[in-house]
Amino acid sequence: MKTEINLRDYLATRRSIPAFQMGEPGPDKSTVEAMLTLASRVPDHGKLAPWRFIVYRGDERARISAALAKMALAAKPDLSDEMIKVENTRLTRAPVVVAVVSTAAPHFKVPEWEQIMSAGAVCLNLVMAANAHGFSSNWLTEWYAFDEKAYALLGIAPGEKVAGFIHIGTAQVPPTERPRPALSDIVTWVGGQD
Repeated sequence: MKTEINLRDYLATRRSIPAFQMGEPGPDKSTVEAMLTLASRVPDHGKLAPWRFIVYRGDERARISAALAKMALAAKPDLSDEMIKVENTRLTRAPVVVAVVSTAAPHFKVPEWEQIMSAGAVCLNLVMAANAHGFSSNWLTEWYAFDEKAYALLGIAPGEKVAGFIHIGTAQVPPTERPRPALSDIVTWVGGQD
């Protein structure tokens, strides 16, 4: 399923596939490890590696999703049947889900903000690494990324934060384009435009 494409062409056409539009096959363990190796090659001031990975595969995804659904229903007992179905599939939409966990902490030399941005860079690198291996990917957070009551269930330690859940699988539909911002709306030139 691999394709040859140069980096510029890839960046010009990169698209996320919604997690619920992914299916099998997913990457095997050695391919996931190769992806994580590539994802780790990010700017990292002080060589702290202020992030770590949690890989969710197999039946554990369904068990954790069911527990998340119970938490969601306890918080909002009036959830619609449709939303209950969504909650029950949080980690089962794609064959593999990788949590990128920020372990940023105060440091005498490296600001926490830089550590947090490094975790964000890991998320984007993982999205691109999955694509480079011929898989689709989607970077999501969703409510349980911010609800510390869900952290023990997800394997996240106290004091850590979720930078993202990267869903990885095979697209079941072709990617579609979405609106992108005009450069004139997001670029400020300082010192000339030539």
